[in-house]
Amino acid sequence: MLIDDEDIIAQREHSFYGDVVNYFDNAAKFTKYPEGLLDQIKYCNSVYRMKFPVRMGNKIETVVAYRVEHSQHKLPAKGGIRYSTAVTQDEVKALAALMTFKCAVVDVPFGGAKGGVKIDPKKCTELELEHITRRYTAELVKKNFIGPGIDVPAPDYGTGPREMAWIADTYAAFNPGIDAAGCVTGKPISQGGIRGRTEATGRGVFYGIREAVGIAEDMKKLKLKTGLSGKRVVIQGFGNVGFHSAKFLQEGGAVIIAIGEYEGAIYDPKGLDIENIFKHRKETGSILNYKKAKNIKKPNDVLEIDCDILVPAALENQIHSGNASKIKAKIIAEAANGPTTPQAEKVLEKKDVLILPDLYLNAGGVTVSYFEWLKNLSHVRFGRMGKRYDEFVNRTLIDAIEKSIGRTIDEKAKSIFEHGADEYDLVNSGLEETMIHAYHEIREIKNKNKKIPDLRTAAFVNAIDKIATSYLALGIFP
Repeated sequence: MLIDDEDIIAQREHSFYGDVVNYFDNAAKFTKYPEGLLDQIKYCNSVYRMKFPVRMGNKIETVVAYRVEHSQHKLPAKGGIRYSTAVTQDEVKALAALMTFKCAVVDVPFGGAKGGVKIDPKKCTELELEHITRRYTAELVKKNFIGPGIDVPAPDYGTGPREMAWIADTYAAFNPGIDAAGCVTGKPISQGGIRGRTEATGRGVFYGIREAVGIAEDMKKLKLKTGLSGKRVVIQGFGNVGFHSAKFLQEGGAVIIAIGEYEGAIYDPKGLDIENIFKHRKETGSILNYKKAKNIKKPNDVLEIDCDILVPAALENQIHSGNASKIKAKIIAEAANGPTTPQAEKVLEKKDVLILPDLYLNAGGVTVSYFEWLKNLSHVRFGRMGKRYDEFVNRTLIDAIEKSIGRTIDEKAKSIFEHGADEYDLVNSGLEETMIHAYHEIREIKNKNKKIPDLRTAAFVNAIDKIATSYLALGIFP
């Protein structure tokens, strides 16, 4: 067998990408595919590291950036772009690999990719960020690392709709055409974005947790009651994903007792008001010093608070061998990518903690990005063709029912019955169906094979099966 240089790296030092490779290898033991096929699925196909000059104030700065395409078993490849000083090639490779397997788990027909630009966006002016984003896009265009049918980026840590609009505009300048907007997702609505994309990852986290706690058999093992109502939840990270996860969980009946951010954390066992905390942070620049809540100086102490559900929604490697034994949560819902190290997972397994893996739980973003990509290629807003007709049919049916029963239906109920699905409704419905179906699929794999230790391994097995099937259909492997 040929030894890939990535095997040597994984063996020589601990790395995020090495963790993903190890997770893959552990899951591959439960499959029967040839070694060559497994190697093809495991490793990154293309790694593009670039350096380019950008004017920053009165100086010229050299920016380091990456784009990694892990797999092209299905095209286009798909994955976000993050802006952070912590960006490394190892991290981008790991995130690209996770995207491949994540897309497979939720049946989104993309390969996995990821991008990173090594800057601190908070220290850049808007004009500087625009220059960096457009130059990065131009570099991707040069090497054919972006396009509606090639590689489609999206927002990630440190980026948002504004940056995606700059990318779309720059790409269109090099490649004018009616499908150019499909080169990137997470755009503003006015630029071809889709309603529901901003909150998609957080909403997906909510759907996944709700489905998990709704299974009586599994909750009985954890000595928890079924359902979200009254569940004590701790959120680490109050960015886009953390905020929306908390918001939807609170609306679903959970009690958010603590929130952690880089500047510290706040705690109230009676529950926190998510919308008010969001306003407080917008006004003061921090979640700290919120009303009756208690301040916690060390941000990561929030992970060790006694709760039912812990939602790490920040960065990778937050739960590690140094703090895993202090975790008191019964469920860890991985809203971030790679928040739990393999060493920590072994400790948590002994404590019978249920881990809802990132590979599944935070797939809401790419699911709705898929819907946006479809919208861009079809050039029609979801719901546009059928909304009014559905409302007409529903109204006609309600009129007939009112006549037959001899009384008028309550106006509030009538408005719900009459409503025709618009884009927002259809996006959320598609996301909900995706998350529910995917959870039961990986849970069934775990329950069918008692040797599979956890849902993460089951999710990897599921992904490997689907990707292997794609390759075998081509007749490349025996």
